[in-house]
Amino acid sequence: MFKRFLGVAAALLLISAATLIYRPWHSDAETNSATPGSTDDPIVTKSYVDQKLAEIQGGTGAGSAAASKLEVVTVPAGKKIIVQDGGELIVRSGKAVAYSTDANGLSDMTDGLDIAPGKPVAANHLILFPRGGRGVQPDPNQKNGLIVLVRGSYQLQ
Repeated sequence: MFKRFLGVAAALLLISAATLIYRPWHSDAETNSATPGSTDDPIVTKSYVDQKLAEIQGGTGAGSAAASKLEVVTVPAGKKIIVQDGGELIVRSGKAVAYSTDANGLSDMTDGLDIAPGKPVAANHLILFPRGGRGVQPDPNQKNGLIVLVRGSYQLQ
């Protein structure tokens, strides 16, 4: 029985040794990786990446940074804020209702819903304006205006 055990142990030892000899100590990922800075793995600068991102987004860099800034806007009672194509808005204070010149509403990105004109707009929800001519206005049942955060072009009317 002991001889049989030694035979099995010797066979396992030989298989393990053959595997270690055949397989190198480093992984395949290490042998196939390119040297940083070579043509296979170039080093790029932050300004280059920023420039390429600005080109993808359709901006020039400085314009894109300005357009991505959130602006705090106070909308007085009786007025409305109209946000241009692709703009975003977050209601921070007050009760807001959706405004649109047609039957199409606003995109509530937080809940994944469409807000029909005249319906309440929830506070702290990201609202997307796929087309211009749409906006929000203070609820007619309240005396105070709104405080909103806006990204993109807008008009107070």
